[in-house]
Amino acid sequence: MTTQQVVAPEYLFFEAERERRFMTGSEAVREAIKRANVDMAISYPITPQSESMHLVGDIYAQGYLKEYFRGESEFAVMAAVAGAAMGGVRVFTATAGPGTLRAFEMFPTWAGARLPVVCAFLTRGINSPLTIQPDTIEMAFLLDTGILMFHAENAQDLYDMILKAFVVAEQTDVHIPVGVFADGFFVTHTREEVAVAPADLKLPPYNPYSAPVPVMDMENVPVRQMRDPFVMKSNFISYAAHASWQQEILAAQERARKHVRRYLGGLLDTEHPEAAVLVVAAGTAVSQGREAVAAARREGLDVGLVKLKSLRPFPREELRALARQARALIVPEFNRVGWLAREIKSVVEDTTKVIDAPRVFGGMTMPPDLILDQIRRCYA
Repeated sequence: MTTQQVVAPEYLFFEAERERRFMTGSEAVREAIKRANVDMAISYPITPQSESMHLVGDIYAQGYLKEYFRGESEFAVMAAVAGAAMGGVRVFTATAGPGTLRAFEMFPTWAGARLPVVCAFLTRGINSPLTIQPDTIEMAFLLDTGILMFHAENAQDLYDMILKAFVVAEQTDVHIPVGVFADGFFVTHTREEVAVAPADLKLPPYNPYSAPVPVMDMENVPVRQMRDPFVMKSNFISYAAHASWQQEILAAQERARKHVRRYLGGLLDTEHPEAAVLVVAAGTAVSQGREAVAAARREGLDVGLVKLKSLRPFPREELRALARQARALIVPEFNRVGWLAREIKSVVEDTTKVIDAPRVFGGMTMPPDLILDQIRRCYA
């Protein structure tokens, strides 16, 4: 193994001197895993995440990981990831689009088994005819699986969020999986400056005995694999066990809030939050929104920006407070269904303020002018 110094997460995240390097989002994934003290990574290729896991394989060859292999399919990878996490190792994988759907059964299974898996979802379209183009519709499907969900605007976010995801996921009062999402191609294949910590530093190792459920080792019976499983029962004990466990996963998401605020600096960021019109976005749409807001302010329009970093847990109280003083909330999205606008409408008091546009999909880009047009309509 390559020699690295173990340092406290706070030092690695906030204090260590950083070097600015020009890299793609896929390379940012590699740099995060290089410093994450990951025991095992398991991969299966699917565009646009294939390059990221290929690069993780390269650093395995360099001695930054103990184990790395390719699974037989996306489902097989996610099942193997579950087994690794149950065995008490820190594990990482990535997927995208149709790969996410093929593996879908495993994501609520990860959450239900209280596995602190970190998975990068480098999103793409899901439809026929087949497309590899950018789209975030898979995020709509994952909102209620029990996993925590962070959404990266750019490669810098992707690097930081992956590293911080391990620390949040492994908190004893959380201990559920984290999905770190980035918009495929827009982030994965675009080069930009990313500030990274020294490569000779890494996170402390995962302590599986801090888990709220026993690790499967030679000393503990495999309690997760019950001989008399509740699924075989049709009685009150079975119903109560399943209902209470689903509630516990939701409670773990809520307990994660304080850790997300500590390490990500909040569930959202704002620019000019006092403005009458707010552009509320996540992922790449934040960058487009920022350009539109700057153009609108040059025209003398009172507009601000809200960047959502965490979708699970969702910043409901923060959004509710911002919405009270705003005239309108413009929600640009890279998907057909407008899932983020629906989430926002579920928490604000006056849903008529939410403008669920513009939306582009099928791989289209979103010119800032589309958002600017929506801002202008609010003042027409």
